[in-house]
Amino acid sequence: MPHSDSDRAIELLTSMPYGRIATSMRALPFLAVARHVVTEDGALLLRMHAGYGYHQACNGSVVAYETDNFNSADGLLWSVQATGEAHVVEPSAAELALFGPGPTEVEGEPFEPVHMRIDPQFFLVHTLKGSRERLLQHTV
Repeated sequence: MPHSDSDRAIELLTSMPYGRIATSMRALPFLAVARHVVTEDGALLLRMHAGYGYHQACNGSVVAYETDNFNSADGLLWSVQATGEAHVVEPSAAELALFGPGPTEVEGEPFEPVHMRIDPQFFLVHTLKGSRERLLQHTV
């Protein structure tokens, strides 16, 4: 039985630990790195550094979250984007355990975690085949 787009997207999301969240802050677009896990109900839980305040711009807003395997040696490169409303949450102990240990510092400051939940309204999966070989042809 073939996978649905959301099943394939979730499968790919679970294979990478980090991605990027995109939204706007003061009318300017920005990207921020986040650790993610996929919950049993298909939501994304993110762990970010609270010190930047990015979570405040994301909270209650529609965001896009993206991850990819572009740094892999795979012949098939892919990216997954999930779009939905983000909310600051307090994860359960079981959900926190899914993240594993966090970083100790971010740019010399103590890491202060904040967690967000995205309930994706839709997913996009894009694939690129044969691009790795072309990239290697153009490196010096």
